[in-house]
Amino acid sequence: MRRTVFNEDHEAFRETLRAFIEAEVVPVYDDWFAAGQAPREFYYKLGELGIFGINVPEEFGGAGMDSHKFEAVLYEETARAGVQFGGSGVHVLLALPYINMLATDEQKKRYLPKFVTGEEMWAIAMTEPGTGSDLAGMKSTAKLSEDGTHYVLNGAKTFITGGVHADRVIVCARTDAPTAEDRRHGISLFAVDTKSEGYSVGRKLDKLGLRTSDTAELAFVDVKVPVEDLLGEENKGFSYLGHNLASERWGIAFGAYAQAKAAVRFAKQYVQDRTVFGKPVAHFQNTKFELAACQAEVDAAEAVVDRATEALDAGELTPAEAASAKLFCTEVAHRVIDRCLQLHGGYGYMNEYPIARLYADNRVNRIYGGTSEIMKSIIAKNMGL
Repeated sequence: MRRTVFNEDHEAFRETLRAFIEAEVVPVYDDWFAAGQAPREFYYKLGELGIFGINVPEEFGGAGMDSHKFEAVLYEETARAGVQFGGSGVHVLLALPYINMLATDEQKKRYLPKFVTGEEMWAIAMTEPGTGSDLAGMKSTAKLSEDGTHYVLNGAKTFITGGVHADRVIVCARTDAPTAEDRRHGISLFAVDTKSEGYSVGRKLDKLGLRTSDTAELAFVDVKVPVEDLLGEENKGFSYLGHNLASERWGIAFGAYAQAKAAVRFAKQYVQDRTVFGKPVAHFQNTKFELAACQAEVDAAEAVVDRATEALDAGELTPAEAASAKLFCTEVAHRVIDRCLQLHGGYGYMNEYPIARLYADNRVNRIYGGTSEIMKSIIAKNMGL
């Protein structure tokens, strides 16, 4: 079937991106993997390439695009090469929508030019130790000072991707107590400067997968946050968080599909090159059947994410549809990548082969952005169940 989601501009971007990955990422990726993070300097290169400015308005140094299709190309090309761009995905996919949606013109003038160049890398801090997906249960607080010039932030966050290199972090904290009627009341969002006194980065967490993205614990002890860095209105943070969940879950769904597609590519190449019993592994019927079944699942996932992408760009992707896309594509990727690793035999378990890294990287897709179980609950509720 002919794919219609991308046009000539997207394909030109793909060619540029593919050449950049081959020249700037592939030769040093093993070093990043061993170090557990991409170097900070790499993000300046992404800024120069224009990756960070695609969806930033032109007056702030961006390209002014109102589409997620360039992000989709990025997912496909990094997966195809078996690499990750460190923690930069959070910078664009998670942090930028909040800036575009909530920041005042004055804030955008301060934030976005450095956002585009990579001079200021952004992350977002929601999850706290012991709360997991229950964001309404967060304990971090931000109390307004008596003179009204700043908030005093105290608390801790964990599983913060991009947290080691971040220059600013969108921190969710309580500015008011929850009410008996609404546990979600009282949460606000702040663009916190990581150089602030009392702000500290704890452990860089040792993850199963996504080894090149820096994920950290954060702590805040009497951090002074100027009132000018409040994003949106006080106490409305939870509604803001929910507003961007559809695009976040679309991103996870598309990334999972891209990983599954890449896994089939890696496996096909391997079984054609690998010889056993005097014949290429691709010669055996089981190999053909396994890869054919995987390809069929990838084709189905492609149709799902392409439809979701068009809906997202049109502003019509509903929370239930995003949940459905995430659930389906992450489960497909789980099955496909596992079967493709099996076709590699023992070599599939070695980190020198991209399929092994892909297997580990993919596992988190069914956890973050809302677990598969949460996705099923959303879909069931939308069905009236």
